Amino acid sequence: MQIPYYQIDAFITDSQFSGNPAGVCLLDHLLPDSTLQNIAFENNLSETAFIIDRHDYYELRWFTPTVEVDLCGHATLAPAYLILKHLHPNLETVKFKSCAGELIASKTINDMIEINFPSRPPESCKIPKGLIEAIGLAPSAVYKSRDHLLIYNSEEQVRSISPNMFGLGKVKCFGVIVTSVGDKSDFVSRFFAPSVGVPEDPVTGSAHSTLIPYWANRLKKKKLHAYQLSQRGGELFCNHLDDRVSMAGQCKIHIKGEICL
Repeated sequence: MQIPYYQIDAFITDSQFSGNPAGVCLLDHLLPDSTLQNIAFENNLSETAFIIDRHDYYELRWFTPTVEVDLCGHATLAPAYLILKHLHPNLETVKFKSCAGELIASKTINDMIEINFPSRPPESCKIPKGLIEAIGLAPSAVYKSRDHLLIYNSEEQVRSISPNMFGLGKVKCFGVIVTSVGDKSDFVSRFFAPSVGVPEDPVTGSAHSTLIPYWANRLKKKKLHAYQLSQRGGELFCNHLDDRVSMAGQCKIHIKGEICL
């Protein structure tokens, strides 16, 4: 069995080898979950997306090397870019159906791809045991949606964080977002999820479902320019749409070929 496969860098910046690499597998029928998980493990990327063309929409699922996840931004942007720019360039929008509901991706006037996600506003919470010790730097505030959101006072603080990944992997949480106002952008962030096989994610669209409503409320603006301060770096152009958020970015195909099973 041969599966068409692409590795696509999503939310890239002007630098080469930036953004977040996503695996995209084009299936003609759904494979067993164990097979999908093993493919994602073999790819060893933060997420691999599996899509099936259902004519009016694409079925979409996302897997880290160790688990299936409920929402992923860069591995939605990547298959949307593949479909809208390469497979069906005559289309202006594409619809995905996922465990997070219906997701729409569209071309923008400035040659980006924009994805539309549910908003996940954070709420104040108790700090999980061991979280601050594992992160290594006390935040000014802690919130929670799916992920824990840690607020810092400067971009320099966010850049300086060097978590104890073993300790962080034992904390009872899915992922940890650290964020502050940006020096050259509205806000910056980083994302850690060692408990699901992603020590530090290069660019995390799903985290921006939480970051966008937080910063839109704090900065009193709906359109936001975001930068993720990973080693690779990533750039997102965001919009707060009340109960939804949108994120636009650039992509680039890095690898194309076939997976042989």
